[in-house]
Amino acid sequence: MEKILIIRIIRRDNIGDLILTTPLLTALRQRWPQARLDALVNSYNAPVLARHPALNHVYCYTKGKHRLAGQSLWGAYWGKVQLLWQLRQVGYDAVVLAQSGYAGRALGLAHWIAPGKTLGFAGAQPDRRLTTALPVPTEPCHHVEALWPLAQALGVATPPDKTTLYPDPALVTEYQKTLLTGYDAKRPVVGVHISARKPSQRWPVKHFIELITSLCVEHEVAVHLFWSPGSNQDKRHPGDDDKARQILDAVSELPVRACPTQHLEQLFAGLALCDSVICSDGGAMHVAAALEKPIVCFFGQSDVTHWRPWKVSHRVLQASSHEAQDIPVAMCLSAWRQLMPSLAETAA
Repeated sequence: MEKILIIRIIRRDNIGDLILTTPLLTALRQRWPQARLDALVNSYNAPVLARHPALNHVYCYTKGKHRLAGQSLWGAYWGKVQLLWQLRQVGYDAVVLAQSGYAGRALGLAHWIAPGKTLGFAGAQPDRRLTTALPVPTEPCHHVEALWPLAQALGVATPPDKTTLYPDPALVTEYQKTLLTGYDAKRPVVGVHISARKPSQRWPVKHFIELITSLCVEHEVAVHLFWSPGSNQDKRHPGDDDKARQILDAVSELPVRACPTQHLEQLFAGLALCDSVICSDGGAMHVAAALEKPIVCFFGQSDVTHWRPWKVSHRVLQASSHEAQDIPVAMCLSAWRQLMPSLAETAA
């Protein structure tokens, strides 16, 4: 096998889904150390694969809704056509559709690229464009495990390893200078991410205020507060500026640093500096897991078995109502103390 292309097309541009593909990339690189291993993703989540040592190239196309200022919708589509033509010229031996179910849209792209063979999961009806059609896993399993038959089909005999992410070293250094100042440097840093795409995953402002106060006062930590910036009225990319402001105003006397993340690279670098992370199920949770941070995570109406943090110390909190707002602060603090016993003992 000389040239392999991994296509990861995600309906909602979820960065977590792409992070959960990285064990597959690592395994394929170990199995085929001399191969050209490339990935095709969209421009929104492409930073997830930046600097990844398993890959030779990361190709990305721009969706219409993500086009740059001044770029026409036609321009975005034409750029995609040009990219597919470029990939067609490479002459890939195999294209892997890295999705845990039938990937019709990605299969359409693979057809244009015209590889030697195309691997993916079968749909309800046979599709001749899939040269290697794998049955969709039926037993409950993690998303990483659901993808693993693709690795096995390419000769990988080992089980999946951890997820991986490589923040920009220059940005990490910059954040070290700007974030880790103004308070006792000996204080451990807890990253608290307050944003969640699904309403059922959102924790209330008053809970975050109580949590942060307890962490800073009782456990003598510093808190870095992360959120998706913008207005909550933005239908395309709702943000949490108002929520963050309420929290920051209430804890203004405590060692809390504001960390709005305009870009994914900022999220990666900021979380890299934390000793532990508290967040909802979502992209930030999987970023923290890939950075090997201990995690306390809130789950709402989401499948814990399929989406829990992969191969990292964590505590999952899920109320019987499957609404994150019903998870009490005391439960979160208890989970964090269990996860970080040395810090809890020091405070005691």
